[in-house]
Amino acid sequence: MMKLLTKFRRDEEGATAIEYGLIAALIAIALITALNTLGDDLSTKFEEVGDAVDTAGDPEAEPS
Repeated sequence: MMKLLTKFRRDEEGATAIEYGLIAALIAIALITALNTLGDDLSTKFEEVGDAVDTAGDPEAEPS
């Protein structure tokens, strides 16, 4: 029994898996944050382009 407990205490495979899991979680959080920020900027840019396309053939529209 003592041998089993000593072997279990020295086994680091579970710790390594937890470390990789934490690294993956941190990367996922960073990606989500970056994509949310970029998503807002891209949405604004697409709205600007869409407005420009809508008014491109309109002779009464003022160029911006």
